[in-house]
Amino acid sequence: MANFAKPSVPQFSVDVYQNAYLPDGGRDVDAIVTVTATGGGTSGATGLVGGPAGIVFMVDCSGSMNYPPAKMEGARAATAAALDTLRDGTSFAVVAGTHTAVQVYPDHGRLAVAGPRTRAEAKAALDRLTPGGGTAISTWLRLADSLLAGEDLVIRHGILLTDGRNEHESPEALRAALDAAAGRFTCDARGVGTDWEVKEVTGIAAALLGTADIVADPAGLAADFTAVMENVMGKGVGDVTLRLWTPVGAEIAFVKQVAPSVVDLTGRRADTGPRSGDYPTGSWGDESRDYHVRVRVPANAVGREMLAARVSLVLPDPAGGDARPVSQGLVRAVWTHDVAMTTAIHPQVAHYTGQAELADAIQEGLDARKSGDQDGATAKLGRAVQLAAASGNADTAKLLSKVVDVVDAAAGTVRLKAKVAEADEMTLETRSTKTVRVKR
Repeated sequence: MANFAKPSVPQFSVDVYQNAYLPDGGRDVDAIVTVTATGGGTSGATGLVGGPAGIVFMVDCSGSMNYPPAKMEGARAATAAALDTLRDGTSFAVVAGTHTAVQVYPDHGRLAVAGPRTRAEAKAALDRLTPGGGTAISTWLRLADSLLAGEDLVIRHGILLTDGRNEHESPEALRAALDAAAGRFTCDARGVGTDWEVKEVTGIAAALLGTADIVADPAGLAADFTAVMENVMGKGVGDVTLRLWTPVGAEIAFVKQVAPSVVDLTGRRADTGPRSGDYPTGSWGDESRDYHVRVRVPANAVGREMLAARVSLVLPDPAGGDARPVSQGLVRAVWTHDVAMTTAIHPQVAHYTGQAELADAIQEGLDARKSGDQDGATAKLGRAVQLAAASGNADTAKLLSKVVDVVDAAAGTVRLKAKVAEADEMTLETRSTKTVRVKR
Protein backbone atom coordinates (compact mmCIF):
# COMPACT_ATOMS: atom_id res chain seq x y z
CA MET A 1 0.00 0.00 0.00
CA ALA A 2 1.26 3.48 -0.87
CA ASN A 3 1.55 5.64 2.23
CA PHE A 4 0.62 9.22 1.37
CA ALA A 5 0.59 12.02 3.90
CA LYS A 6 -2.37 14.35 3.77
CA PRO A 7 -1.80 17.15 1.23
CA SER A 8 -1.55 20.71 2.48
CA VAL A 9 -3.20 23.63 0.74
CA PRO A 10 -1.04 25.11 -2.03
CA GLN A 11 -0.14 28.77 -2.30
CA PHE A 12 -1.25 30.26 -5.63
CA SER A 13 0.44 32.82 -7.85
CA VAL A 14 -0.82 34.42 -11.07
CA ASP A 15 1.44 35.71 -13.86
CA VAL A 16 0.15 37.47 -16.99
CA TYR A 17 2.05 37.41 -20.31
CA GLN A 18 0.81 39.67 -23.09
CA ASN A 19 1.52 42.34 -25.66
CA ALA A 20 -0.64 45.18 -24.33
CA TYR A 21 -0.27 47.40 -27.42
CA LEU A 22 -3.16 47.89 -29.86
CA PRO A 23 -3.46 49.99 -33.01
CA ASP A 24 -5.80 52.96 -33.20
CA GLY A 25 -9.30 51.50 -32.71
CA GLY A 26 -8.00 48.00 -31.90
CA ARG A 27 -10.24 45.93 -29.63
CA ASP A 28 -8.91 42.40 -28.95
CA VAL A 29 -6.38 41.83 -26.18
CA ASP A 30 -4.79 38.38 -25.78
CA ALA A 31 -3.02 37.20 -22.65
CA ILE A 32 -1.62 33.96 -21.29
CA VAL A 33 -2.36 33.59 -17.59
CA THR A 34 -0.04 31.20 -15.78
CA VAL A 35 -1.38 29.88 -12.48
CA THR A 36 1.13 28.14 -10.24
CA ALA A 37 0.34 26.24 -7.05
CA THR A 38 3.20 25.40 -4.70
CA GLY A 39 3.42 23.77 -1.29
CA GLY A 40 0.30 21.68 -1.83
CA GLY A 41 1.92 18.31 -2.18
CA THR A 42 1.86 15.53 0.38
CA SER A 43 3.80 17.46 2.97
CA GLY A 44 1.66 16.28 5.86
CA ALA A 45 0.55 19.74 6.93
CA THR A 46 -3.10 20.28 7.70
CA GLY A 47 -4.18 23.02 5.32
CA LEU A 48 -6.88 25.62 5.78
CA VAL A 49 -8.91 24.16 2.92
CA GLY A 50 -7.24 20.80 2.42
CA GLY A 51 -9.41 18.03 3.74
CA PRO A 52 -10.98 14.65 3.08
CA ALA A 53 -11.09 13.15 -0.38
CA GLY A 54 -13.67 10.83 -1.91
CA ILE A 55 -13.10 8.54 -4.91
CA VAL A 56 -15.64 6.50 -6.86
CA PHE A 57 -14.34 3.79 -9.19
CA MET A 58 -16.71 3.18 -12.12
CA VAL A 59 -15.76 -0.15 -13.72
CA ASP A 60 -17.33 -1.22 -17.01
CA CYS A 61 -18.88 -4.66 -16.50
CA SER A 62 -20.78 -4.86 -19.81
CA GLY A 63 -20.73 -8.12 -21.75
CA SER A 64 -17.98 -6.93 -24.10
CA MET A 65 -15.52 -6.80 -21.19
CA ASN A 66 -15.29 -10.58 -21.53
CA TYR A 67 -13.97 -10.38 -25.12
CA PRO A 68 -11.19 -11.05 -24.48
CA PRO A 69 -11.37 -11.97 -20.75
CA ALA A 70 -8.11 -10.07 -20.25
CA LYS A 71 -10.10 -6.81 -20.22
CA MET A 72 -12.13 -7.77 -17.15
CA GLU A 73 -9.07 -9.26 -15.49
CA GLY A 74 -7.13 -6.06 -16.18
CA ALA A 75 -9.96 -3.91 -14.81
CA ARG A 76 -10.04 -5.89 -11.56
CA ALA A 77 -6.24 -5.73 -11.19
CA ALA A 78 -6.17 -2.00 -12.00
CA THR A 79 -8.86 -1.11 -9.48
CA ALA A 80 -7.14 -3.24 -6.83
CA ALA A 81 -3.86 -1.42 -7.52
CA ALA A 82 -5.65 1.92 -7.25
CA LEU A 83 -7.15 0.87 -3.91
CA ASP A 84 -3.63 0.17 -2.65
CA THR A 85 -2.68 3.72 -3.62
CA LEU A 86 -5.46 5.35 -1.61
CA ARG A 87 -4.35 7.31 1.42
CA ASP A 88 -5.71 5.85 4.68
CA GLY A 89 -8.86 7.74 5.58
CA THR A 90 -9.88 8.43 1.97
CA SER A 91 -13.55 7.70 1.30
CA PHE A 92 -14.26 5.43 -1.66
CA ALA A 93 -16.76 3.21 -3.43
CA VAL A 94 -16.75 0.77 -6.34
CA VAL A 95 -19.52 0.89 -8.94
CA ALA A 96 -20.15 -1.78 -11.59
CA GLY A 97 -21.37 -0.11 -14.75
CA THR A 98 -23.55 -1.76 -17.40
CA HIS A 99 -26.89 -0.50 -18.78
CA THR A 100 -27.45 0.42 -15.15
CA ALA A 101 -25.14 1.23 -12.23
CA VAL A 102 -24.75 -1.02 -9.19
CA GLN A 103 -22.72 -0.14 -6.11
CA VAL A 104 -20.73 -3.28 -5.35
CA TYR A 105 -18.77 -1.90 -2.38
CA PRO A 106 -19.60 -0.81 0.30
CA ASP A 107 -23.33 -1.11 1.08
CA HIS A 108 -25.68 0.94 -1.05
CA GLY A 109 -25.69 4.70 -0.62
CA ARG A 110 -22.51 5.36 1.32
CA LEU A 111 -18.72 5.43 0.98
CA ALA A 112 -16.17 3.26 2.79
CA VAL A 113 -13.11 4.66 4.54
CA ALA A 114 -9.82 3.33 3.21
CA GLY A 115 -7.92 1.05 5.57
CA PRO A 116 -6.57 -2.53 5.56
CA ARG A 117 -9.97 -4.12 6.20
CA THR A 118 -11.97 -2.08 3.69
CA ARG A 119 -9.33 -2.54 0.98
CA ALA A 120 -9.47 -6.30 1.43
CA GLU A 121 -13.27 -6.30 1.33
CA ALA A 122 -13.33 -4.13 -1.78
CA LYS A 123 -10.87 -6.45 -3.55
CA ALA A 124 -13.07 -9.41 -2.69
CA ALA A 125 -16.01 -7.56 -4.24
CA LEU A 126 -13.92 -6.92 -7.37
CA ASP A 127 -13.20 -10.64 -7.68
CA ARG A 128 -16.93 -11.27 -7.87
CA LEU A 129 -17.51 -8.91 -10.80
CA THR A 130 -18.72 -10.71 -13.93
CA PRO A 131 -19.34 -9.15 -17.37
CA GLY A 132 -22.89 -8.96 -18.69
CA GLY A 133 -25.33 -6.37 -19.99
CA GLY A 134 -25.04 -3.17 -21.98
CA THR A 135 -23.56 0.30 -21.54
CA ALA A 136 -25.35 3.40 -20.23
CA ILE A 137 -22.67 5.66 -18.78
CA SER A 138 -25.06 8.34 -17.55
CA THR A 139 -26.27 5.92 -14.85
CA TRP A 140 -22.70 5.39 -13.64
CA LEU A 141 -22.06 9.13 -13.41
CA ARG A 142 -25.30 9.86 -11.59
CA LEU A 143 -24.61 7.20 -8.98
CA ALA A 144 -21.05 8.51 -8.47
CA ASP A 145 -22.39 12.04 -8.11
CA SER A 146 -24.95 10.89 -5.54
CA LEU A 147 -22.35 9.01 -3.49
CA LEU A 148 -19.86 11.87 -3.46
CA ALA A 149 -22.49 14.51 -2.70
CA GLY A 150 -23.56 12.61 0.41
CA GLU A 151 -20.23 13.16 2.17
CA ASP A 152 -18.45 16.21 3.60
CA LEU A 153 -15.52 16.17 1.19
CA VAL A 154 -13.02 18.67 -0.19
CA ILE A 155 -11.81 16.54 -3.11
CA ARG A 156 -14.49 14.65 -5.06
CA HIS A 157 -13.19 12.50 -7.88
CA GLY A 158 -14.21 9.65 -10.14
CA ILE A 159 -12.30 7.19 -12.32
CA LEU A 160 -14.28 5.75 -15.20
CA LEU A 161 -13.18 2.77 -17.28
CA THR A 162 -15.03 1.62 -20.39
CA ASP A 163 -14.30 -0.69 -23.30
CA GLY A 164 -17.24 0.07 -25.57
CA ARG A 165 -19.59 2.63 -27.00
CA ASN A 166 -22.41 4.13 -24.95
CA GLU A 167 -25.00 2.26 -27.00
CA HIS A 168 -27.82 1.67 -24.52
CA GLU A 169 -28.92 5.25 -24.01
CA SER A 170 -29.21 8.42 -26.08
CA PRO A 171 -26.37 10.94 -26.40
CA GLU A 172 -28.72 13.43 -24.74
CA ALA A 173 -28.92 11.26 -21.62
CA LEU A 174 -25.14 11.25 -21.27
CA ARG A 175 -24.93 14.99 -21.90
CA ALA A 176 -27.59 15.67 -19.25
CA ALA A 177 -25.68 13.58 -16.70
CA LEU A 178 -22.45 15.42 -17.50
CA ASP A 179 -24.15 18.81 -17.22
CA ALA A 180 -25.57 17.79 -13.84
CA ALA A 181 -22.18 16.54 -12.55
CA ALA A 182 -20.07 19.44 -13.89
CA GLY A 183 -18.56 21.36 -11.00
CA ARG A 184 -19.63 18.70 -8.49
CA PHE A 185 -16.80 16.23 -9.03
CA THR A 186 -13.86 15.72 -11.37
CA CYS A 187 -13.34 12.54 -13.35
CA ASP A 188 -10.56 10.79 -15.24
CA ALA A 189 -11.81 8.58 -18.09
CA ARG A 190 -10.02 5.65 -19.68
CA GLY A 191 -10.81 3.53 -22.70
CA VAL A 192 -9.43 -0.02 -22.74
CA GLY A 193 -8.95 -1.87 -26.01
CA THR A 194 -10.06 -0.26 -29.29
CA ASP A 195 -13.85 -0.73 -29.45
CA TRP A 196 -14.85 2.46 -27.61
CA GLU A 197 -15.67 5.89 -28.98
CA VAL A 198 -12.89 8.45 -28.50
CA LYS A 199 -15.16 11.50 -28.52
CA GLU A 200 -17.34 9.98 -25.78
CA VAL A 201 -14.41 9.30 -23.45
CA THR A 202 -12.66 12.61 -24.10
CA GLY A 203 -15.99 14.42 -23.78
CA ILE A 204 -16.53 12.93 -20.31
CA ALA A 205 -13.07 14.00 -19.17
CA ALA A 206 -13.40 17.51 -20.63
CA ALA A 207 -16.82 18.08 -19.07
CA LEU A 208 -15.60 16.96 -15.65
CA LEU A 209 -12.14 18.59 -15.83
CA GLY A 210 -10.25 15.30 -15.77
CA THR A 211 -7.87 13.47 -18.08
CA ALA A 212 -8.64 11.01 -20.86
CA ASP A 213 -6.41 8.32 -22.29
CA ILE A 214 -6.33 5.02 -24.11
CA VAL A 215 -4.98 1.82 -22.61
CA ALA A 216 -4.94 -0.41 -25.68
CA ASP A 217 -3.43 -3.37 -23.83
CA PRO A 218 -5.37 -4.33 -20.65
CA ALA A 219 -2.06 -5.32 -19.06
CA GLY A 220 -1.24 -1.60 -18.80
CA LEU A 221 -4.32 -0.69 -16.77
CA ALA A 222 -2.82 -1.26 -13.32
CA ALA A 223 0.11 1.08 -13.93
CA ASP A 224 -2.21 3.71 -15.40
CA PHE A 225 -4.71 3.57 -12.52
CA THR A 226 -1.89 3.75 -9.99
CA ALA A 227 -0.51 6.89 -11.64
CA VAL A 228 -3.96 8.45 -11.72
CA MET A 229 -4.50 7.79 -8.03
CA GLU A 230 -1.07 9.12 -7.08
CA ASN A 231 -2.00 12.36 -8.84
CA VAL A 232 -5.38 12.59 -7.11
CA MET A 233 -3.85 11.84 -3.70
CA GLY A 234 -1.55 14.84 -4.20
CA LYS A 235 -4.45 17.30 -4.45
CA GLY A 236 -4.86 19.72 -1.56
CA VAL A 237 -7.77 21.93 -2.57
CA GLY A 238 -10.82 21.53 -4.79
CA ASP A 239 -13.35 23.78 -6.51
CA VAL A 240 -10.79 26.45 -7.44
CA THR A 241 -12.09 29.00 -9.94
CA LEU A 242 -10.53 31.58 -12.23
CA ARG A 243 -12.38 34.87 -11.72
CA LEU A 244 -12.31 37.50 -14.47
CA TRP A 245 -13.47 41.06 -13.87
CA THR A 246 -13.83 43.49 -16.77
CA PRO A 247 -14.60 47.24 -16.77
CA VAL A 248 -17.69 48.77 -18.37
CA GLY A 249 -17.69 48.14 -22.12
CA ALA A 250 -15.23 45.25 -22.04
CA GLU A 251 -16.20 41.58 -22.35
CA ILE A 252 -14.51 38.19 -22.26
CA ALA A 253 -14.33 36.67 -25.77
CA PHE A 254 -13.02 33.30 -24.56
CA VAL A 255 -11.15 31.49 -21.80
CA LYS A 256 -9.25 28.30 -22.60
CA GLN A 257 -6.93 26.14 -20.56
CA VAL A 258 -3.99 25.59 -22.91
CA ALA A 259 -1.56 23.61 -20.73
CA PRO A 260 -1.22 20.81 -19.84
CA SER A 261 -4.08 20.26 -22.29
CA VAL A 262 -6.56 22.31 -24.29
CA VAL A 263 -9.96 22.71 -22.59
CA ASP A 264 -12.41 25.43 -23.61
CA LEU A 265 -13.93 26.95 -20.46
CA THR A 266 -15.78 29.82 -22.15
CA GLY A 267 -19.24 28.31 -21.84
CA ARG A 268 -18.77 27.37 -18.18
CA ARG A 269 -18.80 30.90 -16.82
CA ALA A 270 -20.81 31.50 -13.65
CA ASP A 271 -21.56 35.19 -13.16
CA THR A 272 -20.48 36.48 -9.75
CA GLY A 273 -21.32 40.16 -10.23
CA PRO A 274 -22.30 42.74 -12.84
CA ARG A 275 -18.90 42.56 -14.53
CA SER A 276 -17.24 39.43 -13.14
CA GLY A 277 -17.53 35.70 -13.70
CA ASP A 278 -15.91 32.49 -12.45
CA TYR A 279 -14.51 29.69 -14.62
CA PRO A 280 -13.95 26.25 -13.02
CA THR A 281 -10.44 24.80 -12.82
CA GLY A 282 -11.05 21.77 -10.58
CA SER A 283 -8.65 20.43 -7.95
CA TRP A 284 -5.03 21.46 -7.40
CA GLY A 285 -1.84 20.11 -5.87
CA ASP A 286 1.72 21.17 -6.74
CA GLU A 287 1.36 22.15 -10.40
CA SER A 288 1.20 24.93 -12.97
CA ARG A 289 -1.37 25.50 -15.69
CA ASP A 290 -1.71 28.06 -18.48
CA TYR A 291 -4.89 29.79 -19.66
CA HIS A 292 -5.46 31.83 -22.83
CA VAL A 293 -7.79 34.77 -22.20
CA ARG A 294 -9.08 37.09 -24.92
CA VAL A 295 -10.70 40.33 -23.81
CA ARG A 296 -12.68 42.56 -26.20
CA VAL A 297 -12.34 46.17 -25.08
CA PRO A 298 -14.02 49.37 -26.34
CA ALA A 299 -12.13 50.93 -29.27
CA ASN A 300 -9.93 53.80 -28.12
CA ALA A 301 -7.70 56.43 -29.64
CA VAL A 302 -3.91 56.48 -29.63
CA GLY A 303 -2.45 57.49 -26.30
CA ARG A 304 -5.20 55.94 -24.20
CA GLU A 305 -4.55 53.16 -21.70
CA MET A 306 -6.98 51.01 -19.71
CA LEU A 307 -7.23 47.99 -17.46
CA ALA A 308 -8.77 45.34 -19.73
CA ALA A 309 -9.33 42.68 -17.09
CA ARG A 310 -8.39 41.61 -13.58
CA VAL A 311 -7.68 37.89 -13.12
CA SER A 312 -8.01 36.29 -9.68
CA LEU A 313 -7.78 32.78 -8.25
CA VAL A 314 -10.70 32.05 -5.96
CA LEU A 315 -10.74 29.32 -3.30
CA PRO A 316 -13.77 28.02 -1.42
CA ASP A 317 -14.24 29.11 2.17
CA PRO A 318 -13.84 26.06 4.47
CA ALA A 319 -16.43 27.57 6.82
CA GLY A 320 -19.01 27.70 4.04
CA GLY A 321 -18.89 31.46 3.51
CA ASP A 322 -18.13 33.36 0.33
CA ALA A 323 -15.25 32.16 -1.82
CA ARG A 324 -12.14 34.28 -1.45
CA PRO A 325 -9.57 35.57 -3.98
CA VAL A 326 -6.02 34.53 -3.13
CA SER A 327 -3.94 35.99 -5.98
CA GLN A 328 -4.44 38.21 -8.99
CA GLY A 329 -2.93 39.57 -12.19
CA LEU A 330 -3.83 42.41 -14.55
CA VAL A 331 -4.46 42.49 -18.31
CA ARG A 332 -3.77 45.90 -19.90
CA ALA A 333 -4.59 47.66 -23.16
CA VAL A 334 -2.52 50.54 -24.56
CA TRP A 335 -3.21 52.22 -27.93
CA THR A 336 -0.26 53.37 -30.05
CA HIS A 337 0.72 54.32 -33.62
CA ASP A 338 3.91 52.24 -33.36
CA VAL A 339 3.35 49.43 -35.89
CA ALA A 340 6.26 47.35 -34.56
CA MET A 341 4.71 47.36 -31.10
CA THR A 342 1.14 46.59 -32.21
CA THR A 343 2.06 43.77 -34.60
CA ALA A 344 4.36 41.93 -32.17
CA ILE A 345 2.83 38.75 -30.74
CA HIS A 346 3.96 37.75 -27.28
CA PRO A 347 5.86 34.42 -27.51
CA GLN A 348 3.55 32.80 -24.94
CA VAL A 349 0.43 33.79 -26.89
CA ALA A 350 1.96 32.66 -30.17
CA HIS A 351 3.01 29.29 -28.72
CA TYR A 352 -0.37 28.40 -27.28
CA THR A 353 -2.29 29.69 -30.27
CA GLY A 354 -0.22 27.17 -32.24
CA GLN A 355 -0.91 24.39 -29.73
CA ALA A 356 -4.66 24.96 -29.96
CA GLU A 357 -4.43 24.95 -33.76
CA LEU A 358 -2.42 21.71 -33.55
CA ALA A 359 -5.20 20.00 -31.61
CA ASP A 360 -7.81 21.23 -34.10
CA ALA A 361 -5.73 20.14 -37.09
CA ILE A 362 -5.36 16.60 -35.73
CA GLN A 363 -9.07 16.25 -35.03
CA GLU A 364 -10.07 17.65 -38.43
CA GLY A 365 -7.46 15.54 -40.21
CA LEU A 366 -8.58 12.31 -38.57
CA ASP A 367 -12.23 13.12 -39.26
CA ALA A 368 -11.38 13.74 -42.92
CA ARG A 369 -9.45 10.47 -43.08
CA LYS A 370 -12.40 8.52 -41.66
CA SER A 371 -14.77 10.12 -44.17
CA GLY A 372 -12.52 9.22 -47.11
CA ASP A 373 -11.33 12.79 -47.81
CA GLN A 374 -7.71 11.94 -48.58
CA ASP A 375 -6.71 15.45 -49.70
CA GLY A 376 -8.28 17.11 -46.68
CA ALA A 377 -6.71 14.61 -44.31
CA THR A 378 -3.28 15.07 -45.89
CA ALA A 379 -3.50 18.86 -45.64
CA LYS A 380 -4.70 18.94 -42.02
CA LEU A 381 -2.34 16.25 -40.73
CA GLY A 382 0.52 17.89 -42.63
CA ARG A 383 -0.24 21.15 -40.86
CA ALA A 384 -0.31 19.26 -37.56
CA VAL A 385 3.13 17.79 -38.25
CA GLN A 386 4.41 21.30 -39.05
CA LEU A 387 2.99 22.77 -35.84
CA ALA A 388 4.25 19.91 -33.67
CA ALA A 389 7.77 20.32 -35.08
CA ALA A 390 7.76 24.11 -34.68
CA SER A 391 6.58 23.96 -31.04
CA GLY A 392 8.80 21.09 -29.96
CA ASN A 393 5.85 18.83 -29.18
CA ALA A 394 7.85 15.63 -29.64
CA ASP A 395 5.22 13.31 -28.15
CA THR A 396 2.55 14.44 -30.60
CA ALA A 397 5.03 14.36 -33.48
CA LYS A 398 5.79 10.73 -32.66
CA LEU A 399 2.09 9.84 -32.61
CA LEU A 400 1.55 11.61 -35.93
CA SER A 401 4.40 9.61 -37.52
CA LYS A 402 2.35 6.44 -36.97
CA VAL A 403 -0.48 7.83 -39.10
CA VAL A 404 1.46 9.68 -41.81
CA ASP A 405 4.86 9.36 -43.50
CA VAL A 406 6.65 12.64 -42.87
CA VAL A 407 8.47 13.96 -45.95
CA ASP A 408 9.33 17.45 -44.64
CA ALA A 409 8.22 18.30 -41.10
CA ALA A 410 9.10 22.00 -41.35
CA ALA A 411 7.04 22.39 -44.52
CA GLY A 412 4.26 20.09 -43.34
CA THR A 413 4.67 17.74 -46.29
CA VAL A 414 3.30 14.27 -45.51
CA ARG A 415 1.78 11.19 -47.11
CA LEU A 416 -1.05 9.24 -45.51
CA LYS A 417 -0.03 5.74 -44.51
CA ALA A 418 -1.91 3.04 -46.40
CA LYS A 419 -2.43 0.99 -43.24
CA VAL A 420 -2.72 2.39 -39.75
CA ALA A 421 -3.21 0.34 -36.59
CA GLU A 422 -6.52 1.25 -34.97
CA ALA A 423 -4.83 1.69 -31.59
CA ASP A 424 -2.34 4.19 -33.09
CA GLU A 425 -5.10 6.29 -34.65
CA MET A 426 -7.15 6.26 -31.43
CA THR A 427 -4.10 7.17 -29.35
CA LEU A 428 -3.40 10.19 -31.56
CA GLU A 429 -7.03 11.32 -31.37
CA THR A 430 -7.29 10.80 -27.60
CA ARG A 431 -4.05 12.66 -26.84
CA SER A 432 -4.45 15.38 -29.47
CA THR A 433 -5.26 18.07 -26.88
CA LYS A 434 -2.14 17.48 -24.79
CA THR A 435 0.25 20.38 -25.09
CA VAL A 436 3.84 21.28 -24.25
CA ARG A 437 4.73 24.26 -22.10
CA VAL A 438 6.30 27.25 -23.76
CA LYS A 439 10.07 27.51 -23.39
CA ARG A 440 10.85 30.54 -21.28
